Amino acid sequence: MKAWTFIHDHLRRQQPVLLLYVVDSHGSSPGRQGFRMAVNEAGQMAGSIGGGVMEHKLVEYARALLREKDYRIFLKQQYHDKEHAKDQSGMICSGRQAVAFVPVLPEQEERARQAVEAFNNKGETCLLIRPQGWELLPAAGAPPPGFAYRDEAHWSYAEILGKAPVIHILGGGHVGTALSEVMRRLGFYVIVYDDRPGLNTMQANAFAHEKKVVDYEKMTDYLPEDETACVAIMTFGYRPDMVLFRQLYDKRFFYLGLMGSYAKIEEMKKEGRAYGITDTHWERVNAPIGLDISSKTPMEIAISVAAEIILEKNKRMPTGRRQDGYSGL
Repeated sequence: MKAWTFIHDHLRRQQPVLLLYVVDSHGSSPGRQGFRMAVNEAGQMAGSIGGGVMEHKLVEYARALLREKDYRIFLKQQYHDKEHAKDQSGMICSGRQAVAFVPVLPEQEERARQAVEAFNNKGETCLLIRPQGWELLPAAGAPPPGFAYRDEAHWSYAEILGKAPVIHILGGGHVGTALSEVMRRLGFYVIVYDDRPGLNTMQANAFAHEKKVVDYEKMTDYLPEDETACVAIMTFGYRPDMVLFRQLYDKRFFYLGLMGSYAKIEEMKKEGRAYGITDTHWERVNAPIGLDISSKTPMEIAISVAAEIILEKNKRMPTGRRQDGYSGL
């Protein structure tokens, strides 16, 4: 969203901007598909396409195009190795990425404003980039998200704007607030729940997109099964944790985590047998929640949880630093 806000602000001042979009990526590319940045003629920028010498080089190239008023839309391949005769990025991390150069001009200010607004409408707008131009379409009926390529004159990239991954944080205390901050900075849509009206930490939570006071006994009324969503159970105590877990243990979520010590989790396993919660069910739960980094403070716990979610999200991707087949803990 920062890149689009940067673009809109410049178009209002009648200043053209170049949008650099990573439309395709493979291997250990520092810029993943969907990374974007906006650059003006002075070299000011917002966003990133991967950083390093490659980004510096492409920013300078974008500035030159703006000075020359070269407003073509085209692709530039970047190879992160020394084996290719051309289009080397200057980096040696291996992999490659395709960057679309998309000029955004003052007469497109209204469209840019709509792009900014799209980040508030939960995935109802599709951005479509082609050599002929860029446009915004209703997500319903738009081309499927992703990159399609035939040749330099025939390619397209589609992305649903504002479709952020969702995390449901069950517990609005200090750890829930810290996790709200970390996950929002990671681009998640954050919803926090608690059953205590007027809870001070809940009221002070400035990072959650939504805050809901609910009856924990009726959690499934508020939290439908969603294989793309993350759920973190971190209430103030054993009993409300068990109330929630009994309702959610057999639901399909992308990630389900439960905060607590090993002793607490073992006690919950014993009690859970009376409700039909088997060892197989527990295998689908991250409990205790978070990677084991000996975390103690709320922010340390939040970082361990965020790291575990990132690991789960990325471990099957054909990108990253590990080359030894590592697929998670």
